[in-house]
Amino acid sequence: MENLVIIGAGCAGLTAAVYAARANLKPLVFAGPTPGGLITTTGVVENFPGFPEGVEGFDLVSKIQAQAERFGARVEFSEVESVDLSMKPFQLKVEGQTIQTTALIVATGAAHRHLGLESEAKLERKGVTYCATCDGALPIFRNQPLVVVGGGDSACEEALHLTQFGSMVYLIHRRDTLRASKIMADRVLCNPKIKPVWDSVVTDVLDVTQGKVTGIRVKNVKTNEETTIPCAGVFVAIGHAPNNSLFDGQLEMDAAGYILRRNGTTETNIPGVFVAGDCADPRYRQAITAAAMGAQAAIDAGRWIGENS
Repeated sequence: MENLVIIGAGCAGLTAAVYAARANLKPLVFAGPTPGGLITTTGVVENFPGFPEGVEGFDLVSKIQAQAERFGARVEFSEVESVDLSMKPFQLKVEGQTIQTTALIVATGAAHRHLGLESEAKLERKGVTYCATCDGALPIFRNQPLVVVGGGDSACEEALHLTQFGSMVYLIHRRDTLRASKIMADRVLCNPKIKPVWDSVVTDVLDVTQGKVTGIRVKNVKTNEETTIPCAGVFVAIGHAPNNSLFDGQLEMDAAGYILRRNGTTETNIPGVFVAGDCADPRYRQAITAAAMGAQAAIDAGRWIGENS
């Protein structure tokens, strides 16, 4: 039986592993099939303390993982299939095997939101993507007009990154001003290769019949006028949804699906289960706040284990 299991290997889960391992809690981390979380898709991270020149997202989480492993944390790239929190010890099904644990830290992060269009789903990986850093340099996008959907920091970062490859980048936003931080918005609005398309939403991605993206249809939300924009790629950056379906009906969540914390700590409604990172943070969703919450969760878990062992 395990003393402490951590589900998730982004900044929250791995920082929790660092603190837990140093406290001799011998944590087992299940990283899942795509370890590192969303930060591995963001390119250069400029706002994580200690890296004045910035750091690649993948490099950052790799360093935190190495630090956790140095103190004895075990990281397995296995996916947790189900969790039963109704009994003690807690029961986890991991690739067909049952894992029992005294305490659990949930750090499952968040995933990219989709537009919800049928054509979007059919053209995913055929020109529709959710990561400019991952896919922007592909040959099908080079020297072609590209589209980014969104108006926050992530959308601005995607658009700026794509200017290295595309001939023009259209930034589609449903409002008439960007929601991004001032520094990111200024960079976008000053870039001659980025053309904002204000007050507009994507109603269709073209062309499913050709099996590739050839353009988008957009509607102006103020005039209802519809236009077509030719492009070779659509990069969707409209926010994230928490990865908490594993805990439906067991952990208390808000209306948006974020796990609720109790008493100003990382405690959940089930004693012995703690939460950290973007799966419980609808407000900040930053690498540094996820790491901080991971540290808190490990401390809370350690105290709980000590009081209940």
